[in-house]
Amino acid sequence: MTAGEGSSGDNQVEPDPDLRNFGEVLKASRKRAGLTQEQFGPKVGYSVQYVASVEQGRRHPSAKLVNKAEEVLDAFGVIQIAAKQLTRRRGLASWFRQWAELEETAIALNTYECRSIPGLLQTEAYARAQIENVPPRPTAQEAEDRITLRLNRQKVLTRIPYTSFSFIIEQTVIERQTGGREVTRELIDHLLRCAQLPNVDIQFMPTVSPEHAGTDGPFCVLESEEHQWWGYSEGQKAGQVISDPKAVSDFHQQYAKLRIQALNPANSTGLLMRLRGSL
Repeated sequence: MTAGEGSSGDNQVEPDPDLRNFGEVLKASRKRAGLTQEQFGPKVGYSVQYVASVEQGRRHPSAKLVNKAEEVLDAFGVIQIAAKQLTRRRGLASWFRQWAELEETAIALNTYECRSIPGLLQTEAYARAQIENVPPRPTAQEAEDRITLRLNRQKVLTRIPYTSFSFIIEQTVIERQTGGREVTRELIDHLLRCAQLPNVDIQFMPTVSPEHAGTDGPFCVLESEEHQWWGYSEGQKAGQVISDPKAVSDFHQQYAKLRIQALNPANSTGLLMRLRGSL
């Protein structure tokens, strides 16, 4: 899914709370070591201004700072742990955070997408093309943050114990050739590999579909570790996590109908191969 880290929401990212949290960890570790910013800066090879910006949550720490600070402050791994948490959240849309947390531990996730390939199935080249297509164009660092986040999220596909994934995607999303022919060829090859995973089903909705249960737009439903079902709906620069049982039930009915209307997984693989051959 592209939710929360797709092109429609990328310029709504809100890294500040996590940056501030990291800064507080660094500051507490520095004070525990009995160092002022003026004493600490030269030891890690950075200016006092840089250290102050990081501690105040106004600047993202470099990997060098994280490693040197851990060494100089003898922080028992606390600074590196805080940095990993920061990296995981960096580039994540604020309104997507709750869903991302649910996704990390879900035991089942069903996704219908009509705008683009879901983020969990994207290649780096496709993600880059998608991110750079929608104004305002991100800075190079912002683009890298979003791509890194998107690719990191894909680890859930092969996590043990397996999460059960079902994706229903509009055929036109492939035919659009976002990023060009080479990007599309690589994307199709990647989708074919993902479709071979034992816990992943990929189905395509044919371009001509007189009966279509997904005309209200894309959505997701997932089952949590506590066996509670949640829904997610996303629009332009906004997303909503849905817990109301009636609304989630509606999503289930829509998804069940879409599964019948879409090509089955075997025929979807055949479609991908034909599209690959036409490029």
